[in-house]
Amino acid sequence: MNEKLLIYKDKATKYWTERTNVQKGIIVGSFLLLLLLIIFVSMLGSRTNMVPLYTNLSFQETGEIKAQLDSRGIPSEVTSSGTAINVPETLVDSLKVELAAEGIPKSGSIDYTTFRDRMGFGMTDNEFTIMERAAMQTELANLIRNMDGVQHAQVMITLPEESMWVSMDDEAASASIILNIRPGYQLDQSQIRALYHLVSKSVPKLPIDNIVIMNQMFEYLELKNENIIDSTLSTFEQQRSIQREIERDLQRQVQQMLGTLVGRDKVLVSVTTDIDFTKENRAEDLVTPVDPENMSGLAVSIERITETFSGEDFQEGGIPGTGETDIPGYPGGAGAGAGDYERMEERINNDVNRIRRDIVMSPYQVKDIGIQVMIEPPNPEDPASLPVELLGDVQQILSTIVRTSISKDVIDQLTPEQINDKVFVSAHTFEGKIVFEDPAQGIPSWYYIVGGLILFIILLIFLLIRKNKKVEVIEETSEQAVSFDIPDIGEDRDSEEKARRRQLEKMAKEKPEEFSKLVRTWLSED
Repeated sequence: MNEKLLIYKDKATKYWTERTNVQKGIIVGSFLLLLLLIIFVSMLGSRTNMVPLYTNLSFQETGEIKAQLDSRGIPSEVTSSGTAINVPETLVDSLKVELAAEGIPKSGSIDYTTFRDRMGFGMTDNEFTIMERAAMQTELANLIRNMDGVQHAQVMITLPEESMWVSMDDEAASASIILNIRPGYQLDQSQIRALYHLVSKSVPKLPIDNIVIMNQMFEYLELKNENIIDSTLSTFEQQRSIQREIERDLQRQVQQMLGTLVGRDKVLVSVTTDIDFTKENRAEDLVTPVDPENMSGLAVSIERITETFSGEDFQEGGIPGTGETDIPGYPGGAGAGAGDYERMEERINNDVNRIRRDIVMSPYQVKDIGIQVMIEPPNPEDPASLPVELLGDVQQILSTIVRTSISKDVIDQLTPEQINDKVFVSAHTFEGKIVFEDPAQGIPSWYYIVGGLILFIILLIFLLIRKNKKVEVIEETSEQAVSFDIPDIGEDRDSEEKARRRQLEKMAKEKPEEFSKLVRTWLSED
């Protein structure tokens, strides 16, 4: 055993002494790098992956859960400014079940389970009323928290006092609610209506008119009455809704178009409009000539009368004054001597175009538009980094949008300068931008980098070892060839020396590396 160890030691020492300084540095550096990588990967592999156990907690609930986990010896982390708590990923499901079985988190609020624990003969009516109202507030807040977009809810209920006297006017309950709505989320009218009805039906004698709901910004969430359609307020709301929809459509189109030029997070667009909601019904009776150039109509009937006479005198005749239009005593006809005459009469009845129009004007005409655009330069610290040509192009694009969106009757009266005045483009640095964290990937990219380095180092060590073995095999074969070429009997020494010399010369020309190794072997033997 010791002899084998000595042999291995001698081989290792021999291998190390035969290496150059560069090769020694590569071997030592590769070994140290591999060792560091193994240690680094081991540390990361042994690191515990922490995931959220509960979120949107109050400080009291977070402290209660933290104390419970510490008493069990379970590692935990408090995040999100004290509103969330993280535990190892492998323990999430089991901890949720165990904590729920123990009623944790208890939140410190009174609910209907409190009656089971504290109900007794010593409770007075006032205590019962207070606990009942507190339990009602807690349960109602829990119901509201289940709505989409609601993170937290605070409910205050005022119940009417029961009286032994008969009263004509029954007192009603009232409720005030404050909602903590998730950032960026907005409750629509259907959700608000459902919230009002939920609160009204959960509390006895609580009409909808006695409910007040607001968000964390103290903005009222009012319930709109859909039954009032023809009222002035409803008409205003409808018109305002249409105007907002038109403005949002224009804003979205401009935002998308400019976002492709400078980046979606580099542009901010605001659009204001003036909409004409006047609905006009009118009837027009127009008379126009058939031929506008000559101002003439269409001949529908033509009557031509032509009279001609030529001849001698004719005698007086007729009955004097017998006609309806004759003068009494005046002869009906008198001779006038020889002569002739001609009379022409033409009667033309012309007709014209008669047009009747019943016009209903659309009530939604855009009378005016204002577009304001702010663009963040590529380098926020240097406003000059935004090209002036780009601002000019944006100004031209927005002017075209204004020109094609405004009603034709209005745009024909505007000059290009007036249209450009309706567009404002400026460069500013955006403050308070929200930066979203990238979602965690399943396998980090540096895992692949570390794995590639490890494979490269293993391949490098394998090639070095293989090369070393090849050198040893060549040396052994060279020694054997030399031993066979040199006979034990010293006959024909001259011819053998010549043959050996030729072999060595041939090896030196064809295989210089093997020849140099053979020479080193001879020198080491000497």
